[in-house]
Amino acid sequence: MKTWWISAISLVVVSAAAGQQETGARAVRDGIRSWRQAHEPEVLAELVTFLDLPNLASDPEGIRRNADALLRMLTRRGVAAQLLESEGSPPAVFGELRVPGATRTIVLYAHYDGQPVDPAQWRSAPWRTVLRDGPLEAGGRDIALPVPAGAPLGPETRIYARSASDDKGPIIAILAALDALRASGRGPSVNLKFFFEGEEEAGSPHLSAMIQRHADRLRADAWILCDGPVHQSRKPQVVFGARGVVGFQITVYGPTRALHSGHYGNWAPNPALLLARLIASMRDDDGRVLIAGFMDDVRPVTAAEAAAVRAIPPADSQLREELGLAATEAGNAPIAGRILLPALNVQGLESGHVGAGAANTIPATASASFDFRLVPDQTPERLRTLVELHLRSQGYDVVGTEPDSATRRRYPRIARLSWGSGYAAARTPLDAPIARAVVNALQPALDDPLIQVPSVGGSLPLHEIEAVVHVPLVTLPVVNHDNNQHSSNENLRLQNLRDAIELFGVLMVRLGPEWRERI
Repeated sequence: MKTWWISAISLVVVSAAAGQQETGARAVRDGIRSWRQAHEPEVLAELVTFLDLPNLASDPEGIRRNADALLRMLTRRGVAAQLLESEGSPPAVFGELRVPGATRTIVLYAHYDGQPVDPAQWRSAPWRTVLRDGPLEAGGRDIALPVPAGAPLGPETRIYARSASDDKGPIIAILAALDALRASGRGPSVNLKFFFEGEEEAGSPHLSAMIQRHADRLRADAWILCDGPVHQSRKPQVVFGARGVVGFQITVYGPTRALHSGHYGNWAPNPALLLARLIASMRDDDGRVLIAGFMDDVRPVTAAEAAAVRAIPPADSQLREELGLAATEAGNAPIAGRILLPALNVQGLESGHVGAGAANTIPATASASFDFRLVPDQTPERLRTLVELHLRSQGYDVVGTEPDSATRRRYPRIARLSWGSGYAAARTPLDAPIARAVVNALQPALDDPLIQVPSVGGSLPLHEIEAVVHVPLVTLPVVNHDNNQHSSNENLRLQNLRDAIELFGVLMVRLGPEWRERI
């Protein structure tokens, strides 16, 4: 493997020295496509083996099995790979592929851990990969695995398993792109480093310390993150930022035990009603956050970012039809603009019982879980202060632990506030050299215009990375928008996997020349 890489990369260097033109983008793409079409069963087999490994961040043994598997996958491809350790953190998988003559280095980032699952909500076991000839919602039928060579698989074929799209599918696409380049006799034009994190779905609490500890190994000119979906129109997009995130929970209290609603109704405070009013004081029906000072730190959208948003193909009507929504917030305001704003989401409510378990009682407590989606220059630390001030302004005594009986008798309204980990937002300027280089490297190989998005609505630890490495970050999302990530029946559309292999391969070959010309 290593011998081949040295030989292929040397050919690239000699060609450049002789002043020959870089191979056309479509020729690069077509070479990768030919390899991918001939080797799709092997690609799928490697993905299935990887997906069948349970990967909860809360399962250290399972996470390490995933890391060891990734280490072997990189090593088989001639990549110098190792596990990076940091106190309290699962291992990160690091790899490096140096290219003689390359003047730029990029880090390709993805995460290999997955969201928690409720197996009862899945049609099939979360970590037993199932191939279907279409999405479940459209009656997709199971296809037997392994897939034999030459078996016709349509573009809507779906791969169902936890982390199929978030992020094991993209990781396999990156590795398959390396295989395709090797087979076509081409090499990357930039030095490649790989950083696969093992706790992104747990909020990346140790990521900053991990990067600081291994800063020398991770030194690069830019990071490219391979997470998230393509545009809802299924057209490719490149993203220059992501919102930050921080989660929290509020519990309010009523009587020390559930009470008969006939005997004590209209007398004992009902915590479910108290919590409902408290939530209404924090957010209106159009998504405006009503907490005092919440918008004070929001960085205004630039003219370039506003223009980019206007150029994004509209997807709102399609999404409302797909999701069964007669209307959306803020008078059907376009989603592309809405995700440049901060948001407060209610994740769930819990108090008493409903349905068959409902009883005529006043519940003892009521709890709600929330998340903030942040934009530059908001910080989790500032929001923690604002939320506590807001609760106090609503007449609540705020505590951080379960209140004792004396506290409950002393204060008429008590709110227990607990916070999860989180991070701030980040956004790379659209005119940054790396931004222009990525667009110019990929666009000639694409049949559709590459959509340029200032920020995605979801959250990635861009700020945690940027604050340590001090280089620009770009996100190249590749999976389907209807992938059910973070939910049951997560899936990856086969055509998105195919496109991703080609996209990553073209980027590896063409980024170096495009970047040199635009420094």
